[in-house]
Amino acid sequence: MDNITIRPAGSIGRNFIPSEYLPPEKNEYYLRNTQISQQPWRHLSADELEQLVKNGNTSDNWDEILVTDEFDPKMIKNSEFFGLVRIGRMQNVILEHHDLQIPAGITNSLIIACDIGDDVAIHDVRYLAHTIIGNRCILANIDEMHTTNHAKFGNGILKEGEPENVRTWLELMNETGSRSVLPFDGMIPADAYLWAKYRDDKPLLEKFKEITQNQFDPRRGYYGTIGDQCVIKNSRILKDVKVGPHCYIKGANKLKNLTINSSPEEPSQIGEGVELVNGIIGYGCHIFYGCKAVRFILGNNSNLKYGARLIHSFLGANSTISCCEVLYNLIFPAHEQHHNNSFLIASVVLGQSNTAAGATIGSNHNSRANDNEIQAGRGFWPGLCSSVKHSCRFASFTLLAKGDYPAEMDIPLPFSLLNNNVAQDQLEVMPAFWWQYNMYALARNSWKFQNRDKRCIKLQNIEFDSLAPDTAEEIFHALHLLEIWTAKAALRRKGDTGVKSDEKCARIGRELLTGPPEPVNQLEVLGENMEKSRRKVMILKAHNSYHAYRDMLHYYAIKNLVVYLQANPQANLTSLQEALKGPRQRDWINLGGQLVPTGHVDQVRADIAAGSLPTWDTIHQRYDDLWQNYPLEKQKHALATLCDLYGVTELSKNLWHDALQKAVTIQEFIRDQVYISRKKDFDNPFRQATYRNIDEMTAAIGTIEDNSFVKQVRNETDQFREIVSEIIRRG
Repeated sequence: MDNITIRPAGSIGRNFIPSEYLPPEKNEYYLRNTQISQQPWRHLSADELEQLVKNGNTSDNWDEILVTDEFDPKMIKNSEFFGLVRIGRMQNVILEHHDLQIPAGITNSLIIACDIGDDVAIHDVRYLAHTIIGNRCILANIDEMHTTNHAKFGNGILKEGEPENVRTWLELMNETGSRSVLPFDGMIPADAYLWAKYRDDKPLLEKFKEITQNQFDPRRGYYGTIGDQCVIKNSRILKDVKVGPHCYIKGANKLKNLTINSSPEEPSQIGEGVELVNGIIGYGCHIFYGCKAVRFILGNNSNLKYGARLIHSFLGANSTISCCEVLYNLIFPAHEQHHNNSFLIASVVLGQSNTAAGATIGSNHNSRANDNEIQAGRGFWPGLCSSVKHSCRFASFTLLAKGDYPAEMDIPLPFSLLNNNVAQDQLEVMPAFWWQYNMYALARNSWKFQNRDKRCIKLQNIEFDSLAPDTAEEIFHALHLLEIWTAKAALRRKGDTGVKSDEKCARIGRELLTGPPEPVNQLEVLGENMEKSRRKVMILKAHNSYHAYRDMLHYYAIKNLVVYLQANPQANLTSLQEALKGPRQRDWINLGGQLVPTGHVDQVRADIAAGSLPTWDTIHQRYDDLWQNYPLEKQKHALATLCDLYGVTELSKNLWHDALQKAVTIQEFIRDQVYISRKKDFDNPFRQATYRNIDEMTAAIGTIEDNSFVKQVRNETDQFREIVSEIIRRG
């Protein structure tokens, strides 16, 4: 029950730590004293005390007001002090921030047991308790700002004497809580994914809980902190909040149980009408205009804007959520979701994703129970007003055309376009759509995500390239499926109803797909086990898609082998194959944005469970070690990919040179398709219709020839051609 109790006079600002949690021979300030750099504090002189009283200030014990030698009592007016208050340098200066000029000093405020840094402005703060204020901070017009003795600052830990049921959990990936994780300052998507995904690994889960609890001091009595040069103004309630330096908070309604990371290089900002409870906010984040977030983690350089709602979710770095509602999600870095009517629930989205207006990803269409889960690979893009049910799984770079998708789906074909054809009552899938028809967007993605990565502190390692080991393996699987489905289509057309093994079908399909397109184009190729329904799943342009996939694998392989050869100027084909030889690593895990072979992830799990990685710092160091090895792992995978693509165990010089020349041809295809796919926007007569004439259109949006990315790809193509020529000359 919420009761109002009566305490004796003189108790304000005292006994902050209950006696049962106070170590012998320690006072209630012993932890507070470890949080600040000790200064030569002194008591007030008689003249200073007289000036303070004359200025309308009061204290229940002036002996507990400590100051430094650089203290001007004239700067403190009409304020009340309780408990031990220590005030740094106080001089007659003006602090300025964004054209706001405000004098240093303390006026019209109630201060309880606080440490106040040098040259601080505290004005009209109606209740300020148990907080350490850094140097040159501005605190103005705040209703309530205080810290409890059991403050956890958003971390999922327990303080001394607390019961288990007060621990804060994040319920990620579904609504049942069966994948809950404990949030902590410094948590990255890789941590959350390991914790939420491998629920059958009980020793791992127990270690995660133990490591997180041990990461932080369970003792009661730590104060909230406001870092140097923070500005907090026109806000209502801040409770149990730890704020990094150079943070700017204006007009917030409620901030409770939070760590807000901020630094001079990556300042964070929180704006008007925001309400945040039980969360960790990364460096360089911006949260504005009525956003609500409860039980959440925000990765570095991410944004919440315009009334976004984020609940029981982890939003990875370099992401923006605006207006819409996001519940029970684990979202890897570089996610974009805008517009007030977008909805994303109970999903793991593996990053580089975009959720369009009106998209409804996972609402209760098909069950009275809690929603299940959606797993979407990198580059997931549900289009305008697309509706998707649980449970679904999507390969990387799946694009959903506008539509109400009526049943659960499992789409194993990467870079595909999905269309719910209501007129024909069938699901249509065009594999490799991005490569064939939207090259501008595909090629620009890697550059865009890399360019938008403004993080100074890069805790989460991220693979930005759309063609990487994970997508390459998805393509290999897709090629195999296309071979099987094409063969079955051909056998159906012949009336051959006999049972054929997948291996035999693959051989038949491969022969068809590597031949002329006409026979395949006449077939009705049907996907299998892709939708929970009895209607057809039509595979569109199977022959073109098959060859597009092979070109994508070829380009991926050569590009990475070229990187190896550039880094090793003395290397040639022989030394390259010797250094990178080995079987193709087929299983990769997207670990929060970092790609790791499955065997290495299993080893990480085993080492954590065994106690070999006893802290989150050591776990993160292991991620970094794996990341250092990743370029070589990827180059080994690239060589094996090229060999498997051509059915050889070793490349001959002629095959190698042919492969290099083909890569140049593919690069030129990319250059041309980037231009063509972007040029459609300029040639579209309906886009032109809004302009008076071509001159107005050119003035407004420029021309295709002015497009910076088109120019960039042309330059990259010229450079790639020169690099390949140099490599061929090596022999």
